Amino acid sequence: MNEARTWNRFYAPGTPVDIETATGSLCDLLDERVAEFADRDAISFFGATVTYRQLADRVARTANGLRELGVKPGDRVALVMPNAPQHVIAFYAVLRVGGIVVEHNPLYTPDELEVQFRDHGAQTVIAWDKVAPTIQALPAELGIRTVVSVDVTRAMAFSTRLALRLPIAKARASRATLTAPAPGTVPFARLERSAPLAASHPRPQVSDTACLQYTSGTTGTPKGAIITHGNLWSNARQGAAWMPQFERGSGSIYGLLPMFHSFGLLLSVIYSVETGSRAVLFPTFDPDLVAQAARRFPPTFIPAVPPMFDRLARVARDGKLDLSQVVYSISGAMTLTPAIVGRWEDLAGSMLNEGYGMTETSPVALANPFSDVRKIGAIGIPFPSTDIRVVDPEQPTREVAQGEVGELLIAGPQVFGGYWNRPDESAAAMVDGRWLRTGDLVVQDEDGFVTVVDRKKELIITGGFNVSPSEVERVVNGVPGVAESAVVGVPRGGGAEVVTAVVVLDPGAAFDEDAARAAARESLAEYKRPTSYLVWEELPKSLIGKVLRRRVRDTLIADRKATRAADEE
Repeated sequence: MNEARTWNRFYAPGTPVDIETATGSLCDLLDERVAEFADRDAISFFGATVTYRQLADRVARTANGLRELGVKPGDRVALVMPNAPQHVIAFYAVLRVGGIVVEHNPLYTPDELEVQFRDHGAQTVIAWDKVAPTIQALPAELGIRTVVSVDVTRAMAFSTRLALRLPIAKARASRATLTAPAPGTVPFARLERSAPLAASHPRPQVSDTACLQYTSGTTGTPKGAIITHGNLWSNARQGAAWMPQFERGSGSIYGLLPMFHSFGLLLSVIYSVETGSRAVLFPTFDPDLVAQAARRFPPTFIPAVPPMFDRLARVARDGKLDLSQVVYSISGAMTLTPAIVGRWEDLAGSMLNEGYGMTETSPVALANPFSDVRKIGAIGIPFPSTDIRVVDPEQPTREVAQGEVGELLIAGPQVFGGYWNRPDESAAAMVDGRWLRTGDLVVQDEDGFVTVVDRKKELIITGGFNVSPSEVERVVNGVPGVAESAVVGVPRGGGAEVVTAVVVLDPGAAFDEDAARAAARESLAEYKRPTSYLVWEELPKSLIGKVLRRRVRDTLIADRKATRAADEE
């Protein structure tokens, strides 16, 4: 059944069974859209716009600036910045010079950045000027040669409600402080003043690596997923096929998701160019800023996570945000509840559907169709040109019967090329060299719709981001008096989870929660830090001594239910 793709009968009218597979690079994609939509807006950021012609020119100049700094084809270039026009320009410029983009969360701690830099070895970094000093302070042995600083704070600071309320003199002083370039860095603006890169400079090919996207995968150890130009362009084409009524060259796609995340990268940077759309970018999610932007450029496509849709719906309900021109909305990263769908669709007048994917699938692989046969609560059916299997997790070459729980496998042009410098883990992630093991346990019904039952991997999903339990446990275990710990995600509704640490203490020790929280602030991004700490006498373990996180999680959930039941009596 799967190979026949009989689920395509539920596709929205106009959605093909297969897409035309990409044969060029993302640089070719940009060139095509410049030729087609040269004078249309490519980017909007706090009201300032960049046309496709201007974007291409700034990319060409920045690419040559990078070449003059010594960036060669195949070099990794790290990007550490929030959503901003410079992020888009830097992304395409690195690709045009033949480099490989490595995206980083600008809120990461030095420890988190160091782990990834040790793995990918980038010697050139393009960083938000606010975090450039953090990059410069990384160990010299990492070999970072050049830090390019990007000034995005002026627009950010002077377009917020807070800044608009500042007295003029104070605002000017704040601007001077916020925009001072980091000493010892190369201003990004200098790269943009370079002559355009020569047209004869070698261009990347469809099979070349475009970026390394770091993911914890199923093991909890961060590793770089190798994503090619063909992977990303194919996934953008699949997305365009999935939403056939989205008019090319006229829409406004809202970039609410961070570009350093695979979901945001595809939809804010690549899908917008694929469709010749205007990417309306936001450095952080603020419903009031969204409402302000919508007055000039009403959103036509919004990709986001459930909590964002919920907050935007409440703003729209209060009459502050007009959603009437939204044609499509797609949610990912966590379960989309019927309540959020109902609230959104009452206001938007168009469908909000859930999609599914992972970094290794560039990232989208399945979604509910934009048709009357969608199934809220399911992750949907496979994208065009995508095949799936549901198999026995212990014998992944054996498919389970329809309706039985099994591990989801995915094959398609969006499936990644392996993990950077990790051949063994790359091989383990695939079955027969084609099928990606997702680690998710699912059920597929008679119509082909897939519902996630559980995650084989033990990653925690909070705020739309993955949290590796083992990474957090290493920090917690370093707190004086802690003998061992188990970090799990406890459901809090809406598909999100609360990071919870359960600790066992050394004999006679007392738990210092303040020290634990201080250690988390020092070494972990905010969304990874445990919200609560519990002390147990012992942790459940397997016969070989492995801590059973699943049992810890189940116990916490049962205890919470029992407490609620007692309170209701």
